[in-house]
Amino acid sequence: MADGPHILIVEDEAAQLELLTYNLEQEGFQLSQAENGELGLQLAIEGKPDLIILDWMLPIVSGIEVCRQLKRKKSTRQIPILMLTARTEESDCVRGLETGADDYVVKPYSVSELIARIRALLRRTRPASVGEILSYDGISLDPEKHKVKRNGKTIRLGPTEFKLLSTFMEKPGRVWNREQLLDRVWGIDVDIDFRTVDVHVGRLRKLLDQDGEPDPIRTVRGTGYSLDIDGK
Repeated sequence: MADGPHILIVEDEAAQLELLTYNLEQEGFQLSQAENGELGLQLAIEGKPDLIILDWMLPIVSGIEVCRQLKRKKSTRQIPILMLTARTEESDCVRGLETGADDYVVKPYSVSELIARIRALLRRTRPASVGEILSYDGISLDPEKHKVKRNGKTIRLGPTEFKLLSTFMEKPGRVWNREQLLDRVWGIDVDIDFRTVDVHVGRLRKLLDQDGEPDPIRTVRGTGYSLDIDGK
């Protein structure tokens, strides 16, 4: 599986879908595609992509209804949605944003502008995925150089521990349950049990605490884990 952010494209025009797929693959994104709103809803709920590109006019279920339903669900409401629309009237654009869309692009659009909008949305929701250096309480993580430091000292992490820490550092204080961590770090299609998460969180803790530093990972009994030194 590629390490790039996972984008779901919901677009019924074959030429547009091909154009988007080609250009986004060139940028290193993982992609899923749906050609109607019903399939788009299903893939969004099952796959929990990092971002959704959603056409306004779709067969079976409209883009505006797909957006409305995803923003109502707890499991998908945080996924950023970028709507594509041929409608230029301000009232239509406002309606899309009021339904929960995070941004919109009017067709015909510049591919470079679209990619810039995608990266801007991901920078807010998954900053490490677009190369942003993350920092929290003396810990810094550089996703491009794959380096972690704590109070200036380099800490060598394996790939799984690095992905775990990256996930925690993108949203300090957020409590992640084991299923969410499995989906984010290992991928939704991987068949492993929750104990695997516990084992790797334990390894991450030991690596971060080598010099007797405070444990930055809080265990939330019966739920999961959080990067939260002050919450202990």
